[in-house]
Amino acid sequence: MNNSPELEARIQSGIPHSARVWNYWIGGKDHYPVDQALGDQVIASYPQTRDLALASRAFQTRAVQYLAGEAGITQFVDIGTGLPVQNSTHEVAQSIQPKARIVYVDNDPLVLAHARALLTSAPDGMTNYVHANMLDAEQVLQEAAQTLDMTQPVAVMVLSTLGHVAPQAGIDLMHRYMAGVAGGSHLVLCDTIATKETLAAQEAYASGDTPPYLVRRPEEILASADGMELVSPGFGSISLWRPNPGGASTEPVDQWGFVARK
Repeated sequence: MNNSPELEARIQSGIPHSARVWNYWIGGKDHYPVDQALGDQVIASYPQTRDLALASRAFQTRAVQYLAGEAGITQFVDIGTGLPVQNSTHEVAQSIQPKARIVYVDNDPLVLAHARALLTSAPDGMTNYVHANMLDAEQVLQEAAQTLDMTQPVAVMVLSTLGHVAPQAGIDLMHRYMAGVAGGSHLVLCDTIATKETLAAQEAYASGDTPPYLVRRPEEILASADGMELVSPGFGSISLWRPNPGGASTEPVDQWGFVARK
């Protein structure tokens, strides 16, 4: 990992970092041995971990392709950006809608420093970066409005991120986000469902000095879409959501999600 001196000063390379652990699971290079050690510990307790992480990235790509293409969405709020990897939201959206505008949201200085350096817009579109806590839905949307036209539909994307929030609080939070966007907006959400195996992984992850990640019952994920219309094929394992022929694996994973329209 190559960083500026200013960024190095903010990095604690001896403590696992959630974004870097995730980066390790999806095959990135922006992590340290301590992140790999925790990532391997979780994999040892739950061997599907890496498949689940890769399925999340593939679902994100397919969801954005649908939104920018068939649904005609040109505005995106990507909450919980994570460390930049190939096929980020703006790359996929702007390959279909060159004028698409994307706002990335995170409260981690490490993530935002990488995002500003690497998540650069195509010439006709725009990307911007909001340093805010995802729990502050109204602040996030207010700052996003400096880049987006909030009178027009927006895609709110929360992928493999809501586990940092207690289940009922997460449901309420998603309702607040969707209350603040126009009709025709979409919510893209996925998270890990509670099974014996994922609960073991949750425990293994909590052993690191990093915020815990809480798995959920399927109904606790689906409740975020109350009052909205689920886009076909509805709610279920994300690897089965509009899979590309010959693309990512269609073996079901313990990460479930949906795309829903307000």
